[in-house]
Amino acid sequence: MFFWVARMVMLSKALLKCSPFEVVFLHGLVRAADGSKMSKSKGNVIDPLETINEYGADSLRYSLVAGVTPGQDVPLNMEKVSQSGFFANKLWNCCKFVLGILKPCSQEEFQNLAVLKALDVQQYQTLGLPEKYIVSKCHILVNDITDDLENYRFGAGGSKVYEFLWDEFADWYIEIAKTRLYEGVGGGTDPQEIDMARRILVYILDTSLRLLHPYMPFVTEQLWHYLPRKLETHQTNALMLADWPLKETDSSLYFSTEDIDLFETFQLLVKSIRNLRAEYNVQPSTKLPAVIVSSQKRFQNILLKEKTALISLAKLDSNLVEIISNTSESKQSNLLESQSSFARVVVGEGLEAFVPLEAMMDSEKELERLERQLQKLLKEKNKLAARLESKDFMDKAPPQIVQKSLKDLKELEAQETKIQLGLETLQNKT
Repeated sequence: MFFWVARMVMLSKALLKCSPFEVVFLHGLVRAADGSKMSKSKGNVIDPLETINEYGADSLRYSLVAGVTPGQDVPLNMEKVSQSGFFANKLWNCCKFVLGILKPCSQEEFQNLAVLKALDVQQYQTLGLPEKYIVSKCHILVNDITDDLENYRFGAGGSKVYEFLWDEFADWYIEIAKTRLYEGVGGGTDPQEIDMARRILVYILDTSLRLLHPYMPFVTEQLWHYLPRKLETHQTNALMLADWPLKETDSSLYFSTEDIDLFETFQLLVKSIRNLRAEYNVQPSTKLPAVIVSSQKRFQNILLKEKTALISLAKLDSNLVEIISNTSESKQSNLLESQSSFARVVVGEGLEAFVPLEAMMDSEKELERLERQLQKLLKEKNKLAARLESKDFMDKAPPQIVQKSLKDLKELEAQETKIQLGLETLQNKT
């Protein structure tokens, strides 16, 4: 590579009296999936044209760049190319959803949703917490990817935009936006909320397409043309020539770490209830009652404002959800008084969730499950205890094995105690 670059530099200097380029970026060698060098004699050469025909040019391009460490060779794994294709399909579905909720808009309303510049502080402060969160994360992403590209960390930038679009935008904000837009999930009645959700969906998707364009130019170019645009105010009709989200006038895109922390606490509450559902094998269609206890007045107000989103994301019963400020108010809670036992989830300092056990499980089936679990555990415990009582084992086994066995026995005893308590609770109820 050195001689190839040097020859171009010297020839250009001799003929044109200038250097043909200022920066030379050397990437790693593209190898076969097992890390071996591609060779016709080995028969492990991958034809890029065949790969493009099967998975698409963007999938191949993204796989060769995203997550790749500078200076390292790139194994061309077809599974990774396929995953990149799924990502492109996810992006397409996100765009389809956003365009679907814009159909009722008039032509003038549609064009007014066009993204002409970054959101400023005044506009930001009018948003709800989920909107503040996704805008803050998006602005941080713009800063990070701009820095990555300017410093030739192409792989890192590609991974960040993937994580943002899939994990934050698609999995969280789009689901919350549905509670603003659709009557079936508790929304669709407040014009201001509907307008806010539409504007943020378009803003985030437009910005994301601009960030992703260097990595997936074909699909992003195609999708961008469907988004709202005011052609008379744009100098170009192509995404490849459009402004990068971070302009000189927007050099400090606004974001709030406090709003991010608040929404992450909200996410943790939703995840905790979801984990509880999984632990008790609750059917997805079952809506659970719950009492949320928050000692922080501000977060309690946020929960009350975003109650519809909480109910939708955690699959709760909208008629049986109570949000109170502390456990001393439990006497005022009809739900806590009417149930004999609860599963208690400690989400964080000053934030807990109580879900009635009766709503999550069939007492008789749960009793049978715990008894089976206890029998299995007692077998393991007795077997381990007999081994530790054996003089031969204690004399001949290495000390670290003995210590591990003692630790395992204590853990089994602790599990036995918990199961016994659960059995006693259920037996008293039945």
